[in-house]
Amino acid sequence: MRLTLKILAALVAAILLYNMWIFGHVLYWRDHNPSASAFMNERLAALQQDDPEAELRQKWVPYARISNNLKRGMIAAEDAKFVDHVGFDWDGMEAAFQKNLKQGHIVAGGSTISQQLAKNLFLSSQKTPWRKLEEAMITVMLEAVMDKRRIFEIYLNVIEWGNGVFGAEAASHYYFHTTAARLSAGQAAKLAAMVPNPRYYDDHRNAPGLGRKTRIIQRRMPFVDLP
Repeated sequence: MRLTLKILAALVAAILLYNMWIFGHVLYWRDHNPSASAFMNERLAALQQDDPEAELRQKWVPYARISNNLKRGMIAAEDAKFVDHVGFDWDGMEAAFQKNLKQGHIVAGGSTISQQLAKNLFLSSQKTPWRKLEEAMITVMLEAVMDKRRIFEIYLNVIEWGNGVFGAEAASHYYFHTTAARLSAGQAAKLAAMVPNPRYYDDHRNAPGLGRKTRIIQRRMPFVDLP
């Protein structure tokens, strides 16, 4: 019994220390830009297995130098209630659950921008119950420490947009040979449509479903509120 209690105490201490480490990073990133994310490091390691010289495409740009078209497109596509919720869209999660139940497999996630950022910054791509719990805890930290504008700024700079392509600036150059500040509404809507499966759409840029999603997102963009 004593051994069991010691093991449990050590486990609890380890979890607390890990979350304190995460919270320290969240506090620091309120005013400083992250140089990389856990998901970026994971993707770089995978690319370097095939090519040891592989590098990621990513360049940080401040919020003001990202087109409002892209900001509107991303919120329209990924999280329509972003400026109003406190990290979780319960209605969206319920709708995603019902859709997945109807289809018999996962076709929708219901994750907010804040949840996606929590996952990308700190967690692996493996889908486990523990990861979802940790994602929720990190989301609460992000929402408690940062305002919506800062969360969105980091998100737009670290999310994946193709094979080794991360962030709005790199994606704008990679797909459209322009900067994130100069994206048109159509270009922004297409980038937003690619986010759920960026590596697939990198290799299938004219997929019929991508064009349909792009048009839907572009129609929604004028009604979006920005942080």
